[in-house]
Amino acid sequence: MTSAAQRVADLLAVHGDRQASTADLLCLRHPSDAVAFTVIQPDLTGQDLTFGELGDRSGRLASAFAALGVGRGDRVATLMGKSADLVVTLLAIWRLGAVHVPLFTAFAPPAIATRIAGNDTKIVVADPGQRHKLDAVRAEPTWRVITTGEPPTAADPAAPVAAGGDGTIIELFTSGTTGAPKGVPIPLRAIASMRMYQEYGLDHRPADVFWNAADPGWAYGLYYAIIGPLALGRRSLLLHAGFSPELTYQVLSTFGVTNFTAGPTAYRALRNAEGPVPADLALRRCSSAGEPLNPDVVTWAERTLGTPVRDHYGQTELGMTVANAWHADLVSDIKPGCMGRALPGWRMEVLRSDADEVAPAGESGRLAVDLTASPLMWFTGYRDAPERTAERFSTDGRWYLTGDTASMDDDGYVFFASRDDDVILMAGYRIGPFEVESVLLQHDGVAEAAVVGEPDALRGEVVVAHVVLQPGVSPTDDLAAELQRLVKQRFAAHAYPRRIHFRPELPRTPSGKIQRFLLRGARPATAGQP
Repeated sequence: MTSAAQRVADLLAVHGDRQASTADLLCLRHPSDAVAFTVIQPDLTGQDLTFGELGDRSGRLASAFAALGVGRGDRVATLMGKSADLVVTLLAIWRLGAVHVPLFTAFAPPAIATRIAGNDTKIVVADPGQRHKLDAVRAEPTWRVITTGEPPTAADPAAPVAAGGDGTIIELFTSGTTGAPKGVPIPLRAIASMRMYQEYGLDHRPADVFWNAADPGWAYGLYYAIIGPLALGRRSLLLHAGFSPELTYQVLSTFGVTNFTAGPTAYRALRNAEGPVPADLALRRCSSAGEPLNPDVVTWAERTLGTPVRDHYGQTELGMTVANAWHADLVSDIKPGCMGRALPGWRMEVLRSDADEVAPAGESGRLAVDLTASPLMWFTGYRDAPERTAERFSTDGRWYLTGDTASMDDDGYVFFASRDDDVILMAGYRIGPFEVESVLLQHDGVAEAAVVGEPDALRGEVVVAHVVLQPGVSPTDDLAAELQRLVKQRFAAHAYPRRIHFRPELPRTPSGKIQRFLLRGARPATAGQP
């Protein structure tokens, strides 16, 4: 049997090759009659999509893209839900050696513009229900918009282009605490890491009915609901519908899902759902990622779903690096509150808070990747952001700093403590306060705004805004509701503040920086809470 270390080396050799083609590795090399995806509609009807169909449809769409001037290294964005059209479009982009720019369908026009206006995007492919957002983008468009259902067609498929292991295949944006969202270039060789997690973290086997419920507009869904299964050549489910616990239970039961992964919010919603749990569930593996997993969810799942939920950890810039892994070679007892151990191909350490030195076991510090012993590490920096890139690495170049604090015991198990930055983890989504604050400040009645995350029983965290009003403006519930609508319309529907507190002033350091830690859990006397 191949060892995990040898598997890492083998995958890196294949995906790091200078002649590697994304379309070949994810589609064309697999048996044409093998099912790649089953696309499920809200009425629970399912349509199988084979690798042969994917190859043919994506090849012809790639030819049409090429006729519009798309070539190797060009950006093509998608504003699309989970569907067969999405997978076909992604493979068409990669067939040309072009770069995919994912756009989350809850984004409003300004958030979309931020992600496509400055990176020479040539084409945006959008679902019909999303097209109006692109028409409302307040920027001089340099891109052409194509609506799904009316794509350009070509008779002959385009030949696959070799992107090479270091060639960029995705540019995915991640939000931080200050400044504009950061573009993360993802090279083809990162697929080696994604595949290792699919095999060793999730234990996705050939006979599995696999379903990752995460949205492919974000890293966990794109990496492990789309790319990971394609790389393995194994069937995956795509639900063309929004989340609800009732529909989730129906899909798990009707399609006999054996391997399921989702964010903690999904599991909490399933636990809180009214009505009986289907008696015919076939689950053998349940996994969770995106935010810390409550220990009580683990025990509930084992009792109710027939298997515990295992917590996993990663970032957009890394993919998954730590897990309570399911693979037989790695599986071990779950320690309460623990994210697991470093996956094969990674070495994680906890550094002291005041020095780039490994902290003693049990001491809280900065969670870091040891680049000297992490062959699967692929992130080298943000696009056109050298200063922000430098913040992620130690001065000697040995450590990648995750921005999270944690502790590690003598056996290498990692326990999450908190984030070093102010990014909000809500229902698995990373929300940077800067973008929410920027929208709030567009309101004529707002003088200052600070956004923080606060604990929430269902979502893990929710967005909470602290607002200082202009002189003469009255704090009312109507104004709070107006500010919530503004964030939905100008940033993203999922990122609006669930609570808005009106304050006379914001706490600041002597140098003028907002002291967000003083705002978390604060309850001013005057507050609008619709």
